[in-house]
Amino acid sequence: MFGAMRRKEEGWLAVGMQAGRIDFAHVVRPAGRRPKLMRLESYACPDSAAAALDLLRRQKGLAKYRCTTVLEPGSYQMLQVDAPEVPEAELREALRWRLKDMLDYPVEQATVDVLQLPVGQGGGRTPQVLAVAASDAVLGPRIRAFDDGRLDLQAVDIPEMAQRNLAALFEDENRGLAMLAFDAAGGLLTFTYRGELCVSRRIEIGASAFEMADETRQAQIVERVGLELQRSLDNFERLYTTISISKIVVAPCPAAPGLIEALRDFVYAPIEAMDLGRVLDCDAVPELRQPALVAERLTVIGAALRQETGRPT
Repeated sequence: MFGAMRRKEEGWLAVGMQAGRIDFAHVVRPAGRRPKLMRLESYACPDSAAAALDLLRRQKGLAKYRCTTVLEPGSYQMLQVDAPEVPEAELREALRWRLKDMLDYPVEQATVDVLQLPVGQGGGRTPQVLAVAASDAVLGPRIRAFDDGRLDLQAVDIPEMAQRNLAALFEDENRGLAMLAFDAAGGLLTFTYRGELCVSRRIEIGASAFEMADETRQAQIVERVGLELQRSLDNFERLYTTISISKIVVAPCPAAPGLIEALRDFVYAPIEAMDLGRVLDCDAVPELRQPALVAERLTVIGAALRQETGRPT
């Protein structure tokens, strides 16, 4: 009467779409245990994204998953703005019109989402929220690629939230945490508290900058990163007066093996190297013991850790 009911796999399948490559990660969250990374794979995408997704769906059994995908840095805007004094149900629409002079395209062509900031903002400031906006020109082709590939896309995410998901696993109870990671797109520094994103900063230094630098230039790059980390930590403490940072977790950056030791000269907070195996069961993906692979796939793994449901509007 109702036709075949196909059961979905638990967890999320996150799909990252790089130039010429598609990555995907599948994570489940067993009750009372570490999240478990079930799959982490990468495939060439020489043709259209829709054709590649359709092929992967058929060859790799991807139709049984609910999917999320991650937008690339620069394809959306994240803005911290004063929270409009409206009922929660009207918040997105109120933010849409507040953002109309901040976007470089008509606000009518924007999809807007809002992230509530954790409590703890000090100094008598007006409560603020994080607004995320992406244009139809960005979202439309991505959603159509999944529709044409007949994959069940239920969410569209951004790297800041993917890193937030990872950072939440490393947090100490009732303490804030900073996380720093580098990939081909650049550096991303996030501050989280109780599993929520408070602040994010982009650092315009990609992993390749370390690879191409000689010893002198690499020292200059590390100094620039250290000063950015120092300033960001100071700014966070001024904004969130009741939240203390317990530690800074740094993701693998094989091209800069001495990065963590060098950064300790710039900040007082303890700095530790990310040990993904401590918070995530990676037994099904033994190749993740390679630091270079962790660095390359960290965002798609973080996106697969999401817990929310439903396609954003």
